[in-house]
Amino acid sequence: QVQLVESGGGLVQAGGSLRLSCAASGLTFSVFAMGWFRQAPGKEREFVATISRSGDNTAYTDSVKGRFTISRDNAKNTVYLQMNSLKPEDTAVYYCAAGVVPFLVLRAHVNYWGKGTLVTVSS
Repeated sequence: QVQLVESGGGLVQAGGSLRLSCAASGLTFSVFAMGWFRQAPGKEREFVATISRSGDNTAYTDSVKGRFTISRDNAKNTVYLQMNSLKPEDTAVYYCAAGVVPFLVLRAHVNYWGKGTLVTVSS
């Protein structure tokens, strides 16, 4: 069965960095666009970043542009989210996502979800 397993979350001070990883199994990784979404307490799950099947194209929500970088290694069936200059408002559970559309910018685009990893940014 398809599994997306996130790792790399934790507690970090504002201004610090974390790198999230998502290891995929049970799917042909290279034919799926991948993405990251996040959900803070009391809020809807929101789009963060997405990357095309080949890795040639990326997109980000405005609030993380210039700070976060999504990448993928198709040989390792893994997608990453490098998060720099973290802010308290980045605190959320971060979810890895896979879908067959070119970019994953809506929850409706997602075919498979990971279980999430918690990122907490202290002020």
